[in-house]
Amino acid sequence: MIAALNQLVNFIDGHLTEEITINDLAVNLGMTEYHLRRMFSALAGMPLSEYIRRRRMTVAAADVLGTGELLAIAVRYGYGSTEAFSRAFRSVHGVRPGDVRRDGGPLRTQPQLRFRLTVEGNTTMDTRIADRPAFRLIGRSARVPLIHHGPNPHIQAHIASLPAAEHARLKELSNTDPVGLLQVSADVDPDYTEGSELTYLHGVAVTETTPAPDELDAIEVPAGTWAVFHSEGAYPEVLQSTWASTATDWFPANPWRLRPGPSIVAVLDRAADFSTASCELWLPVERA
Repeated sequence: MIAALNQLVNFIDGHLTEEITINDLAVNLGMTEYHLRRMFSALAGMPLSEYIRRRRMTVAAADVLGTGELLAIAVRYGYGSTEAFSRAFRSVHGVRPGDVRRDGGPLRTQPQLRFRLTVEGNTTMDTRIADRPAFRLIGRSARVPLIHHGPNPHIQAHIASLPAAEHARLKELSNTDPVGLLQVSADVDPDYTEGSELTYLHGVAVTETTPAPDELDAIEVPAGTWAVFHSEGAYPEVLQSTWASTATDWFPANPWRLRPGPSIVAVLDRAADFSTASCELWLPVERA
């Protein structure tokens, strides 16, 4: 994984003025684009698309400081107009190209990333692999923004909007693993961009043949393999740190990779105020 990510950043730097097709590179590296993007964002702390934009604008700044026409520079870096180029430039440097050409700056440089393996061994992950037949996730869903750290107030508001009787009714419908009330994230941006929208479903898992009440939302989940990570501690911090550790510790050390599909959190036990919890994180995987 470390070698693949370094090949990725080298490839990006060699093609900043061209259209970059990540899927072709991922295939050459022996992995899927989905897995490559998710691992990059988890380890680099930024989406792959954002890194490409920052690197392009870092290199483009040298051209802006020259005497070439801004339209020609914009086209060179894949923008169809000076306005689009200016917006991208300003989002990285905080100023417009014309300001930099006049004043010489300020400029914000995005260095080329270098991934290195750090052996720490300080995270023991309680994990099991589960092969599951097709099943359905049913419940109440909402579109919410992705938040990496701390509680997600949009998810909290969605859950709070459901009456207590609805929670009890959903729990009674559960008839297959993962058991109990579940927190499901689906349709997540492959870059895992903070602020991007995802579908959050508060519900349960049922067998593929179980009929779902018409008023409930449903997500069909095909048969496949799941990595199940157990965690206990302060909530939601322990869950978010477990998610991060799957990228930094577990996936690089195991012959598995993420595949498209929902991520599922099963809360097995919790404090009355939800300050602590025992959880299982279910991630769809396939052999690398």
